[in-house]
Amino acid sequence: MSSKIEKTIARQQEKIQEGQYYEAHQQLRVVASRYVKQANYDAAIDILSSGAQALLKAGQGGSGGDLGMFLMEVYNKAELKPDAGNKGKLLSLLRQFPSDEPSRKRFIQEIIGWSSKFGEYPAGDPELHHVAGTLYAEEHEPYDAERHLALGTKDSAEYLAKLEYDWYREDESHTAALYAARAVFPYLLTGNLRSANKALLIFTQRLSKDNKGIPVQEVTSKSSDMRVYPSLPLLNYIGLLLLALQRGSADLFKQLTKHYAVYIKEIGTWDEPLAHIGEMYFGIKIPRQGNPLFDMMGSMFFGGGGGSGASTPKSKRVEAAAAAAPPAADVD
Repeated sequence: MSSKIEKTIARQQEKIQEGQYYEAHQQLRVVASRYVKQANYDAAIDILSSGAQALLKAGQGGSGGDLGMFLMEVYNKAELKPDAGNKGKLLSLLRQFPSDEPSRKRFIQEIIGWSSKFGEYPAGDPELHHVAGTLYAEEHEPYDAERHLALGTKDSAEYLAKLEYDWYREDESHTAALYAARAVFPYLLTGNLRSANKALLIFTQRLSKDNKGIPVQEVTSKSSDMRVYPSLPLLNYIGLLLLALQRGSADLFKQLTKHYAVYIKEIGTWDEPLAHIGEMYFGIKIPRQGNPLFDMMGSMFFGGGGGSGASTPKSKRVEAAAAAAPPAADVD
């Protein structure tokens, strides 16, 4: 960073400290625009990122968010790659946004879109998804958290499983499988079997620890270990589903789905994701309409409607929860 840029940043930070927010905001935009016209993108980025952070720290969410949007315009114009340095500036800025600042969600959309356009991950950079998802999880915004954690890093599965378990604790005890599925199915639908297994393991560990009264049997074989819950048949189905996927057994998948069909039917929202899982892993064809993967993930797991514009229901309980606990079933 040149001394000229440092002086410009220092001068505007002084104005912010003095409460001259509007003047600082406008001058930062003017100076950054000048550097953009000169194709001096590094200078523009330094000015915008430092200015946005200073305004956000001063409680000026609107002005800070506006400079953040401008910063993303420069990132795109400069065609920057999502390397550690470029992502670091954005993540530092993201963490300065207050949770109730309306422009934060758009800023997250912009950084994901930029990383998708100039990076190697079509759905967006996993690290950016992970940070956004954990922020939403900490703020108890499950639908937004799910959307990002499902596309995050290897560490995201733990956060998603804990999010779903904490959400489950607000509901009836027999609905455990509904919340476990919200942690498992998105990973299966993105081809991430490892994270799906990790998410279920963490969920069931907490379930067993916190609910000593729920009967559980440990089933151990040479190839796998599994917890069986006689009173929670659909939770057993999820575990057996993962086992079938690991073994690559289409016959086992069909048998399981048929055996648990009555419980799956009661849920009413699992047919579509299971059909896509059957097609992805076993080649069991289903009719295609639009983009089934993302349509399904949007409608079934992210609060309806899909995409970042999906509204959050007034109640954070899973709408598909049955009115009464399903009867216990023997696990074959």
